[in-house]
Amino acid sequence: MAQFTVNTSRIDPYKNFKFRVVWDGQPVAGVSKVSGLKRTTEVVSHRDGGDLSTKRHSPGVSSFEPITIERGITHDPAFEEWAAKTFSTAGDAAVSLKDFRKDITIDLYNLQGVKVRSWQVFRCWVSEFTAVPELDANANAVAFETIVLQNEGFFRDEAVVEPAET
Repeated sequence: MAQFTVNTSRIDPYKNFKFRVVWDGQPVAGVSKVSGLKRTTEVVSHRDGGDLSTKRHSPGVSSFEPITIERGITHDPAFEEWAAKTFSTAGDAAVSLKDFRKDITIDLYNLQGVKVRSWQVFRCWVSEFTAVPELDANANAVAFETIVLQNEGFFRDEAVVEPAET
């Protein structure tokens, strides 16, 4: 069985329920779900003029999927304030795009609460904001607000090193 290279005694993968989202240097309160980080690279196909039957493939332009962040509705206005930077109903509805982008961090923790992975996501901005979900008097559920973030890429922070298990 293949072992982890950093912590050779660990055989179990990390769980997906201990995480934190940070922007503007502060953890975002109440986040309960973050969609996956996904990069797609287009395939460029070509063939040599003398080769009648075989296409060659090479990488083309890469794109990054939007990230959806969900949290229970609270009195914290962070989602709404960020979403408002790209929308206005005041005056002629002109919007200042001076500071509508943010870099965010997504941290993953082990069961002991020690950070084991961290991803930096760059130049995010809110393209969708759900202020209130569908309300249902017959349901027994949390009311969630969501934002969808467009982004220009991410990378795993190599400074976070897997700790030894305790």
